[in-house]
Amino acid sequence: MCKEEEHRLLCPLEQVPCLNAFYGCPFTMARFRVAKHLQACPASIVCCSMEWNRWPAEGSERALHENVLEEKPGPEGLDVALALRDQEALFGTLKMAKLFPECKEPCAADEEDTDDDGYPGKGAAGKGAGPDEANDVPQLSQEERESLAKDKEGMDLAGYNVWENIFSKEMKACKVTASLAEERAKGQGSNAPSTGQAAPDSPQNEEPKAARGAGADGGPPLSPPPVNLAAERTGYAPWQEGVLERLRKEVPVGDYNMYLVHHGRMLIHFGQMAACTPKEKDFVYGNLEAQEVKTVTTFRVPVSYCGKRARLGDVMAHKKPTKTVSVDTSDLGVSPEDLPKSDIVQTTLLCALEKELKGHEISETKNTDALYVDFGTQTHSFAEGPFSSTAVLADVLEPEAPQSLHLQLHSESVTRRHNKSSSAFSFSCNRFFRRDEFQWHFKNVHADIQSCLDGWFQRRCPLAYLGCPFVQHPWCPAGQTSRIIYSQPLKTFAVKPQVHPALSETNQRNPPRDHRGKVTDALSNLPLEILQYIAGFLDSFSLSQLAQVSVLMRDVCATLLQERGMVFLLWGKKRYSHGGTSWRVRRKVWKFSSLFSAIKNWQFSDTPSMAAHLKTCAFYEAEHKTDPVQLTSMFSSEGLMQESLVSTFMRKSARKKLESRLR
Repeated sequence: MCKEEEHRLLCPLEQVPCLNAFYGCPFTMARFRVAKHLQACPASIVCCSMEWNRWPAEGSERALHENVLEEKPGPEGLDVALALRDQEALFGTLKMAKLFPECKEPCAADEEDTDDDGYPGKGAAGKGAGPDEANDVPQLSQEERESLAKDKEGMDLAGYNVWENIFSKEMKACKVTASLAEERAKGQGSNAPSTGQAAPDSPQNEEPKAARGAGADGGPPLSPPPVNLAAERTGYAPWQEGVLERLRKEVPVGDYNMYLVHHGRMLIHFGQMAACTPKEKDFVYGNLEAQEVKTVTTFRVPVSYCGKRARLGDVMAHKKPTKTVSVDTSDLGVSPEDLPKSDIVQTTLLCALEKELKGHEISETKNTDALYVDFGTQTHSFAEGPFSSTAVLADVLEPEAPQSLHLQLHSESVTRRHNKSSSAFSFSCNRFFRRDEFQWHFKNVHADIQSCLDGWFQRRCPLAYLGCPFVQHPWCPAGQTSRIIYSQPLKTFAVKPQVHPALSETNQRNPPRDHRGKVTDALSNLPLEILQYIAGFLDSFSLSQLAQVSVLMRDVCATLLQERGMVFLLWGKKRYSHGGTSWRVRRKVWKFSSLFSAIKNWQFSDTPSMAAHLKTCAFYEAEHKTDPVQLTSMFSSEGLMQESLVSTFMRKSARKKLESRLR
């Protein structure tokens, strides 16, 4: 029994909680099963950090984007759906006030109050408001103050004790110093000569004596605390005289150095040691002598150098008269209301890329040399009006405007170590998965689908640059009658099985009904055990969708949360009565990830060849040439001469070959 506690710390059969119990894992298991459990722990989640670049759309792709969006691409338009998702995320991060400060909406909080003379600064309290109006702050009652003082929640008591100890020592030192000063003053007063000194009972000493004899409030006389002078000359406190000499003789060198480290500030304050080492006592820099510095000029102006007269001598005498003129749109003779408005999307993307690529805006102040400074300003006029300080590009766009695509359809994958030197926007996945699900997410979504959309996993018509929106998918999961789709509301890929038409027609003709005669689905009438068994074969994405069908299906999927789901900690900020804040865990949130069924192999789908589409493609217009075309040098004299020489050379070479064979 004496080894029971140590045995529980080492026994592999002891029931222990999961290592991620603090992060929400509810499982308790034998110690030897913990390592295997971590692979499927619901609290052990991974965030996907996959990144890719996407460039803005060029003018040649505008026709394709317009035709694709006119047809309203469905869930099978994978590249268009991904581009629209990235564009939505991009428009939600571009802050308009930061890119165009001249179009920022004036904020009332930023404007300073001015007085009648135009000088800043008095506000509402400076315009005749009383002190109660100017300091209109809610005051705490005495009971609230006492409860606030007794409340120790959120206080750092350990740090408070440390500082309180330091301050108490400094207060004691100040009291001892004051008492020593009083003793010295009394000793000097008793030994002073009596010449010119007034008598103790004279009128000259009445007022100071009364002031020294009584307190400020007329109470009893204030007397300094008694000081033990013998202890002051034998103790080890920093304020006691001769403490360093006593420590050198009585304590080891290591303890003496530690004393200097901990009490160095107080020793300097009480004059026990100098703040800086004097030069004559410094063994390193004390014997150094100042070296004379001699400046030698070795540069000589070349003989062949001929400076400009404008840069030599009197500059103003040779400078041509100049005039500072501001050039803007007023020189055009058109009113600002009649000027064309800038396209807000194209202008915002241009300014954002220019600043990201070059590190500055398009127009800024530059110093070409030590004499000239270039000032540049550029303003934009938008029909959307001034922007608020928190507005982004997605907020200023009209919701009724037709959907448009301003990014390229294809993307390029990059890593964090890639040095991006071109004008491109970066995007990241940032989706959470369980540790045992992450490998299949990265393989199927990023390696197989997303990186192969441009010509391999998805093929577009060769005439797409002319605007043909035709697309086909030659690959499908092996052994399954399904296809890959992209869910725009959920912003994730999914596998959609192909249901036989006969099944859907049967359900539409003879829908199942309950005992009340209401139309219901066939699954809801099954027992709960069978529903749980069927739901066990679904992937995480299908379970998350099945849970939204009905209350019954939600309860069925909830039984699989601990086995197939993930748990998150929802944090919230807590405010205390004394004004402090801290982050606390509000609750635990369980959810399913967006992982679809793992696809290990792919196979060719029953998709016709692209040549079959080209036969009926509306953008495939063959140009038939019927008029004869004259070739180069066909009827010139030089061309005929070259032709005769070539024929003669060929006949001679053929004759020589024939003769060599006959021999």
